[in-house]
Amino acid sequence: SYGNDVSRLVDVVRQQIIFRTVRDLRECLDTIASDPEATILRHKNRLSLDHDAVQSAGYRDILLNISIENEHTKLLGTNHHICEVQLTLDVFNVLKTADGHKRYVEYRNKRAQ
Repeated sequence: SYGNDVSRLVDVVRQQIIFRTVRDLRECLDTIASDPEATILRHKNRLSLDHDAVQSAGYRDILLNISIENEHTKLLGTNHHICEVQLTLDVFNVLKTADGHKRYVEYRNKRAQ
């Protein structure tokens, strides 16, 4: 993938946060967005009503690619490292079983994404 260009990898470090309510998810998203040390570089809103859930095998989330810049990350040289954070609801997380994720990856690979 990515023509062997490792600089395009944005999910080597990935974390998922699961919420019970949309309100809680929104609070977390607002907290991340307002953090002066965090920069949201890209987002996918698969909770949107406009999102075609067939594209993600029924799974829905908000995916963020972020970087953190502060004195500590500068010292470590990781201030340009991009991490993936997935914010999802527990009702959708049950779809992310081993078989469900496998089907999604197969579908995505067939579409060359």
